[in-house]
Amino acid sequence: MIGLLVVDDEEGVRRSLKRALERDGYEISLAKEGSEAIAIVRENRERIETVISDYKMPGIDGLETLIEIGRINPEITRIMLTGYATMESAIESVNAGIDGFLTKPFENIELRAKVREYNIKKRLKQFVSENVYSKLQQEGKNIMPETKRVAILFCDIRGFTKMSERLNADEISNILNIHYFSPLDNIICEHGGTLDKHIGDSIMGVFGAPFTYGDDAVRAVMCAIEMRDEINRLNENVSGEDGKISVGFGIGTGGVLAGIFGSSRKKEYTVFGRPVIVAARLERIAKENQILICEETYEEVSDIARVEKMGAIQLKGIKGKSDIYNVLGKREKMS
Repeated sequence: MIGLLVVDDEEGVRRSLKRALERDGYEISLAKEGSEAIAIVRENRERIETVISDYKMPGIDGLETLIEIGRINPEITRIMLTGYATMESAIESVNAGIDGFLTKPFENIELRAKVREYNIKKRLKQFVSENVYSKLQQEGKNIMPETKRVAILFCDIRGFTKMSERLNADEISNILNIHYFSPLDNIICEHGGTLDKHIGDSIMGVFGAPFTYGDDAVRAVMCAIEMRDEINRLNENVSGEDGKISVGFGIGTGGVLAGIFGSSRKKEYTVFGRPVIVAARLERIAKENQILICEETYEEVSDIARVEKMGAIQLKGIKGKSDIYNVLGKREKMS
């Protein structure tokens, strides 16, 4: 049963929402103020999947409440309910990443339909990168293919096959989802990258498509450093060796074809080109905690990253030998 939390300082509104939404099988919890709602979500992080909050309440208002709930669990569908809808409050809600907006008074049929709609949209967004979702909103139903200069990042767990043979399915799922995909995917997005795909235990991130910031190679390398640091930090809190993971990275930079590709059965936004192959090959040969980058990436990050040249090697599928570099860390700023 899906857990749904209603937050409103008016008892009558709480009762009305509870009666209407129980018909759709939700397990309803009630809170009369923001601080109470936040406490309920903290105690029921995995059970609560949807929160509907009034906008104007004593103490913490609805927007602040929903923002804090999003920090606790970003996967919760957050819906604003208000009788004082203004363009300013709507813009605030959208900018804060709130998933839906409802106004009082409401008809029960419309309310239930809207809650279902916002929940479905929230779930569908999890199958599309945030950058791609934003680009689709800007350009409509399609994103035309285009040539872009990007940095491609690949990350992979070292020795994952052996780990999967030692641990059971629940343990593997916990490691992958909680200690690997969730924190590292977030770091890619925080650095302006597009989460392209998961391939087994590999993560592919694109910096420079569909949006470019002009320093995409720098963002990719800084992202990899932070991802490596986060894995090391998480490992410190793991007792025993079985649950600890180590990773390797590869980063390639250059021109790619970017766009939506596929059939009527399945489409995805992705990129094709030499940098993808280079990044994948570098990730494959990277040792534990190594961040290997190509010459093109090195030229753009040499001022901000400490690197060591590893020499020229032959990468499978790439003509001629390629100079590669190992990123040791960030370069100290000159005082």
